[in-house]
Amino acid sequence: MTSLVVFAGFFAALFALWLTKKWRTRAGLILSVLPFLQVVFFLYLLFTKTAEPVRMNLPWGDIIGLSLAFNFDGLGLLFAVLISGIGFFVCLYASGYLKGHQDLGRFYFWLFIFMASMLGVVLSDNLILLFIFWELTSLSSFFLIGFKHDEQRSRDAALQALLVTGLGGLAMLAGFVLIGEISGTYVISELFHSGHLLRESTLYLPALILVLAGAFTKSAQFPFHFWLPNAMEAPTPVSAYLHSATMVKAGVYLLARLLPIMGGTAEWQNIIVVVGAITTVIGAILALGQTDLKRLLAYSTVSALGTMTMLLGYGDTLAVKACIIFITAHAFYKGALFMIAGSIDHEAGTRDIRFLGGLAKKMPVTAVTAAVAALSMAGVIPFFGFVAKEVLYERVLQANLWVLAAVVFAAFANVIVAILICINPFWRRPVEISDSPLKTIHEAPVAMLTGPIVLAFIGLMVGVFASGSGEIIKAVVSATVQQSVNIKLALWHGLTPPFILSLLTLIAGFGVYFLIPYLRILLQKLYRLPGPEKIYQLSWQFTLRFASIIIDKLQNGYLRYYLSTIIISVIGGAGLTLLLKGGLQLPEQLLAPRFYEIGLVLIVLIAAFYATIAKSRLAAVASMGAIGFSISILYLLFGAPDLSMTQFLIESLTVILFVVAFYHMPRFADFSSPHARVRDVFIALFTGALMTVLVMSSLGNRIFPPISQYYAENAYLLGHGRNVVNVILIDFRGIDTLGEITVLSIAALGVFALLKYRNRKGSKEISK
Repeated sequence: MTSLVVFAGFFAALFALWLTKKWRTRAGLILSVLPFLQVVFFLYLLFTKTAEPVRMNLPWGDIIGLSLAFNFDGLGLLFAVLISGIGFFVCLYASGYLKGHQDLGRFYFWLFIFMASMLGVVLSDNLILLFIFWELTSLSSFFLIGFKHDEQRSRDAALQALLVTGLGGLAMLAGFVLIGEISGTYVISELFHSGHLLRESTLYLPALILVLAGAFTKSAQFPFHFWLPNAMEAPTPVSAYLHSATMVKAGVYLLARLLPIMGGTAEWQNIIVVVGAITTVIGAILALGQTDLKRLLAYSTVSALGTMTMLLGYGDTLAVKACIIFITAHAFYKGALFMIAGSIDHEAGTRDIRFLGGLAKKMPVTAVTAAVAALSMAGVIPFFGFVAKEVLYERVLQANLWVLAAVVFAAFANVIVAILICINPFWRRPVEISDSPLKTIHEAPVAMLTGPIVLAFIGLMVGVFASGSGEIIKAVVSATVQQSVNIKLALWHGLTPPFILSLLTLIAGFGVYFLIPYLRILLQKLYRLPGPEKIYQLSWQFTLRFASIIIDKLQNGYLRYYLSTIIISVIGGAGLTLLLKGGLQLPEQLLAPRFYEIGLVLIVLIAAFYATIAKSRLAAVASMGAIGFSISILYLLFGAPDLSMTQFLIESLTVILFVVAFYHMPRFADFSSPHARVRDVFIALFTGALMTVLVMSSLGNRIFPPISQYYAENAYLLGHGRNVVNVILIDFRGIDTLGEITVLSIAALGVFALLKYRNRKGSKEISK
């Protein structure tokens, strides 16, 4: 049952394609039923099953330590509730925002693929399974960010997000492999009990750095923060879902999940706290100079992600408590504000706050909702954002002064951003521009209002009744630190240092808000300085240029040059390695060849030589057939009648096909010069010599028993087959066979497509 809840989104994605064609206007409403049922299910588990988490484990690939293992504990369930809950509102929102769009089915397809993948990430109890879902989120987000694929900026942003997060994911996989090799398991719940083995290992630091590379790239930590604001080219439902509540928090989730396994060391704290604090400050600085509503929210999200990451770097109970509360509050107000930004853009035709104003009269419900969400973002009592800020200040007051300064500055910037979003579009005097559509603006459709209203007022209600959510936060924090903790929440604690600091932050933010136009001019100059994004662009341009040079030299359209390049590379790599590493060792005893073996070898050599000098295609084909039939006889003489029979059949069929094909080809001609043929002779001789030496060396350097013994002994016992060759092809080397079948299938599809294209082209010409 539990696994079906995780995988249901993949089935819904396929259903979405059909549904949007049949009921285009109602598709979003129907599809939203699934995430609604999921959030009900996850809430039920979160309230009732956190004391004893629900776990399931189904074997999948035991040889590589892969299993369908899921763990429904407090931490995973909190993220699952946010993913499915906000996913429900995004489905409704998209039905209004993208109403009538011709690619609505494609949007819902990738949205549900992403939703299911994110659920897989936060509920997986196996590192390899987590990585599979992790990469599926990168793939699906690529298509969602690049949804407007006819625009170059969307394509560039999607590619940038895929490259940054994809490369980080590959590094993370290497880290997972190291963790599995050190601890002997990939099951996360088992790793909780063997974390000391990992922390004491000499491979701990490499594994940590590799895992952090995946977490930092996914959660847009410095110096990888630039991809997140650029991803705002995506439609607003994507921004609200991926970049406020789900995908960008995957890295934060990973750090929280691995905290009991890899945390508690100086390396963990130093790296994560430093990177998180730098990201917090940089995100806040970059946010203050933005004029686009979505980029404004995106950079403030970068700053918030840095704060969450920094808290997990400390890793104590209070820090984890602050992180969990901050994650929850941020999801509520930021998801609402992203949708509000989309509603403004949808109705006013612009997201630039310099050209917006007076919308409160035309969009009163949106204005009130924006005010509620913005007040929570600013940390005003009694909103849940205030509770999150107080707990955050309580923890950083115990930290270093520079960390405290970073968090206070970010909170100060958050207040300014909240005011800009709340005041400028709605309550400021309208700005008249020539193509302004302000006269036609009206309230957004109900489908687009539902999500922001509910999310914003949940942030208010959870803040007012903060004490009632203490048990949930306790369950989540306990699951994160893997020990029972006592958590209490309250809205009011008196005139404490965190409250005074929070009040000062609000006053400073309101005061500096009026200086923002002048501050923005200074920040724009700062933005022109080269940064990590410039390094990315230069690296990408260098990669494209280098690839162009390589392609021009190697991908020249001549098959003989392709083969020569591959063969020379093999000769150089394998030959030099064989000589330099001392692997050249011939067998001590060699059997003397029998006369008929010598005869067959002579036939092969003569036929091969004649094939190279033949002036007729038929003569060359006959010579190649003689080689193949001679090898078939060798198979027969050395006890492999099935291989001999296969070879006979292949050679016979090949010769016939060649003869039939060559009948339709032009007369035989020499296309290579004498110099090229001499070069090819040497390449062929060196290749044959290398293969011979490798075979002889493998016989003379045998370290392990031949694999053939294992195949012969286990073909019947494990493969339940009496024909050893068949068992090898189907069972022992089934992946190889599957690969060969896949290649042939793809080739067949290519041939079929070409034939269809030719037939269609021919029919068009006839019709003309």
